[in-house]
Amino acid sequence: MKQSELYHSPFNLPVIAAGLGFFVDAFDLFLFSIYRIQSLSELGLSGVLLKAEGERLLAIQMLGMMIGGVLTGIIGDKKGRVAVLFGSILLYSLANIANAFVHDVDTYAFIRFLAGVGLAGELGAGITLVSESMTVERRGYGTILVATMGALGAVFAGLAGDLMPWRDAFLAAGIAGLLLLLLRMKSLESSMFKMTSKNQTIGRGSFFYLFSNPKRSARYFACILMGVPIWFSVGILITLSPELAKESGVDGWALTKAFTLFQLGITSGDLSSGIFSQVFKSRKKVILAYMSIAVLATVFYFYFFHNGIGSYVLCFLMGLGCGYLSVFVTTTAEQFGTNLRVLVSATVTNFMRGSVTLLIPFHLWLENSMGTTLTLSLIITGVVVWSLAILSTLLLSETYGKDLNYQE
Repeated sequence: MKQSELYHSPFNLPVIAAGLGFFVDAFDLFLFSIYRIQSLSELGLSGVLLKAEGERLLAIQMLGMMIGGVLTGIIGDKKGRVAVLFGSILLYSLANIANAFVHDVDTYAFIRFLAGVGLAGELGAGITLVSESMTVERRGYGTILVATMGALGAVFAGLAGDLMPWRDAFLAAGIAGLLLLLLRMKSLESSMFKMTSKNQTIGRGSFFYLFSNPKRSARYFACILMGVPIWFSVGILITLSPELAKESGVDGWALTKAFTLFQLGITSGDLSSGIFSQVFKSRKKVILAYMSIAVLATVFYFYFFHNGIGSYVLCFLMGLGCGYLSVFVTTTAEQFGTNLRVLVSATVTNFMRGSVTLLIPFHLWLENSMGTTLTLSLIITGVVVWSLAILSTLLLSETYGKDLNYQE
């Protein structure tokens, strides 16, 4: 594919459409974390049951994202990137509108599952579309913009927690998603996909093809493990911060403030890490540097709680370190050929986020079977998660400047 046919500036229609999609995606995704206590309390839950049902619904939503990641990834590589963007937005928008009218926990859980399936396709398809639509030298700036807009969506979710009742927030999220469909995304399909889709001899969008080669499989799992700490930090450490504060004797802890500052940190990290990866012409070095920031912030996060002090500044610094998200999604897309790129990008990002379905039972097993406290169970979980992520990053190859016009 000729360089002259690709975008040089990140301010183009594919990037803006993908960025707006990820903005609404992140806003919707984190609404449950923000309104977990408020919504379940209104539905009549309290005490231990409220915490248990909250974690169950979160796990169900993430399970939906994992299943949706596979489905949308296959569709994206077989039928096109835009088909996934369109279908994803429609499904999660309708699910969130329905969420505004639930009156029992089982219906709530089913709708969160459907929302998870819908949310699964947005990021992977968007990042792939952007990566294939821009020049090799400039595509990093496109994914920076997409990831940063997504992080801002999460910030707005945190702000909504202080401004809107939970039913109104879910309704607004659904309506915002439907407004995205006004964009004429059908004309945004990447030329790279159009060219390669004519070749019917290669395995496009085949989930099993990912595991037909040991090195390809190892690369795939390494990408997933590299991103798991991001969701561990926001989906568990921040989401369960009220419970951590209570166990540590910290009074007046505000989840919405902790969450908003974390997301402001990740917004700053997405922007700065992406720029640094372009300036220093390296994905791996930047990811490892930001991982170091996140690990140090997490250590002090637990240390302060242990001493009866809650620090919102550390929530921001954890988010800043986890801001390697923009470089992480770019690296993932660059690791695989065009025939598997959406499948990999969609499943990696959603398996990373869906890892909570394994992390929650693991830390609960440590609490209930091993007799640890909530704090200690999360510390042990964090050590495992971060160790695997750093090792995986070290094992992956550098992808800066890699030509993406190839098949697996």
